[in-house]
Amino acid sequence: MSDRLHRARRVLDIEAAALGTLRDRLDASFARAIDVLVACRGKIVVTGIGKAGVVGRKIAATLASTGSTSVFLHAAEGSHGDAGTLARGDAVLGLSYSGETEVLTLLPVLRRFEVPLIALT
Repeated sequence: MSDRLHRARRVLDIEAAALGTLRDRLDASFARAIDVLVACRGKIVVTGIGKAGVVGRKIAATLASTGSTSVFLHAAEGSHGDAGTLARGDAVLGLSYSGETEVLTLLPVLRRFEVPLIALT
């Protein structure tokens, strides 16, 4: 077996183990997050910055392609004038590696419009 084939299989083994771990960590908070998204009558606004923003754009595009009204809001731009994207009835999916990014600066707007936030950190 070639070294590259061996490495590819090893990567898949590592990823499969990670999915098993993730499966075991799902709990009631995951179900609540899904309930929020299903109940959303407005837009699902996905937000993040940096790599989380890149992933967030893909998530928003995937949600849109499966029939959910969704948009991506860059967290820094949201806190500097684009918060008008948010409205009552929306739900926000905030992505952050550290949990300490510009996503936090959107919290006052989310509270004002009673927009639920699902945080992925």
